[in-house]
Amino acid sequence: MEVINGIFYHAMGASGAALCYTPQKKVSGWSWHTYWLLQAAVCWLVLPVLVAWMTIPQLTQVLQEAPGYAMQRSFVLGMAYGVGGTAFGIAIRYVGFSLTYAISVGISCVLGTLLPPLVRGALPEIFAASGAPYLIGGVAMGAVGIVLCGLAGRNKEKDMAATAGSSVFSLAKGLPLCLLAGVLSALYGFSLDQGQPVADVAARHGAGHFQGNVIYLFSNTGAFVTTLVYCLYLHAKERTFREYAVAGSSNLTLNYAMAALTGLLWYGQFFFYGLGHVRMGQFKFSSWAIHMIMLVLLSAVAGLAMKEWKNCSGKTLRILWMALFVLVAAILLLTYGNYVDA
Repeated sequence: MEVINGIFYHAMGASGAALCYTPQKKVSGWSWHTYWLLQAAVCWLVLPVLVAWMTIPQLTQVLQEAPGYAMQRSFVLGMAYGVGGTAFGIAIRYVGFSLTYAISVGISCVLGTLLPPLVRGALPEIFAASGAPYLIGGVAMGAVGIVLCGLAGRNKEKDMAATAGSSVFSLAKGLPLCLLAGVLSALYGFSLDQGQPVADVAARHGAGHFQGNVIYLFSNTGAFVTTLVYCLYLHAKERTFREYAVAGSSNLTLNYAMAALTGLLWYGQFFFYGLGHVRMGQFKFSSWAIHMIMLVLLSAVAGLAMKEWKNCSGKTLRILWMALFVLVAAILLLTYGNYVDA
């Protein structure tokens, strides 16, 4: 039953991730980096500190007892994740949201899932388990489903371009960024894995299922540091510091509210990810695959609900429905693989 509860919490977190970019549509009069830095401050700095303080008993004592190497590794890997997130955002400008998701999230899904047990030397033990075929099959099927979803999205963008005009599509510029984003984003799952000794200390102090919140103090703030550096560079280059006080003819308060909402939704994925992760039994490493697959699945479903696919061709919709079927099957395989050895 704990595995099923874990899947539910992963779905909650993926829902937040799937919807976190929606508030951006309401932001106007700001440069991208102004909005991005504000939402990052909420997601990667303010909320990790606030939630850890609220949910981790004796937080100061936990941090004093926690091994320094675990905190340092989690922070450094989080910095790499921040670079990956920025590369992801830039890649969207050149190859679109769908292809960026397909390539970057596909790489992140596989690499971020298998890297932690590979580094620990636990893969032979995992492959020998009864649920291994279902777990490996689920990861592979999830990657296929993500690629299919990206193909459907690219076809959708072509359908829309036929009526909306030309685009700035450039595979030569976007593909390297997608690859970089995929590899570095996968390191976030590794960051959480390396920070587990800190969570273990928190668990001994009574943090229970909230133990993972203490890791975000390092993984998320690491991501914020690299994001801060890049956004400040853009501010200096484009002389846009004044945007925090003005938004042209737009509603400044609304812009701040939408940036904060984005950060809240994005942090929600981490909060619920942690609650799901601790319930996944001995194969916690599969949490990353489950999260990535659900993120893509629920993003596509949200797009359908908001009628973003209504003007697409029949071919595009058939690919999309095939992708959704494969993604659901992948989640079922991963769930059963965890259940078998729970």
